[in-house]
Amino acid sequence: MSHRRAIYPGSFDPVTNGHLDLITRSLKLFDEVIIGVADNEVKKPLFTAVERVALIRQSVGEYPGLTVEPLSGLLVEFCRRREAFVVIRGLRAVSDFEFEFQMALTNRRLEPKIETIFLTPREDCIFLSSRVVKEVARLGGDVAPFVSTPVLSALNRKFPKRGG
Repeated sequence: MSHRRAIYPGSFDPVTNGHLDLITRSLKLFDEVIIGVADNEVKKPLFTAVERVALIRQSVGEYPGLTVEPLSGLLVEFCRRREAFVVIRGLRAVSDFEFEFQMALTNRRLEPKIETIFLTPREDCIFLSSRVVKEVARLGGDVAPFVSTPVLSALNRKFPKRGG
């Protein structure tokens, strides 16, 4: 039997409960899951790649077969270096599909061995995005239901609550 290895790439700025749901479910499907934390300066991340890697590790805990590491450059090159040709992507809504479908086809064109698997989050996470979590936190809203305790603490440090 072959070793099943997959890569779950993303910016994870910050990691949400939706991401964590996909990570734990992916670990049931694959022997090894590599979380590739993309360093995309175009997105102007709130957290550095090092901080995001640490937040994912703190949020997920220790799992056999789980690796969290920075990802820079082309995803297909990262896949080749890790000898992992399954890419996991989350789909929250139809609006995600067009972009994700285009990326999957591009990746397969660049590396024919790559297959993309789309997972949908749990129903209570379907609306979650890192962008929404950051905006709610920035405006002083309670994001505790949407993120892990380590991420909540990190967001509270970035956006201290103002006295009212």
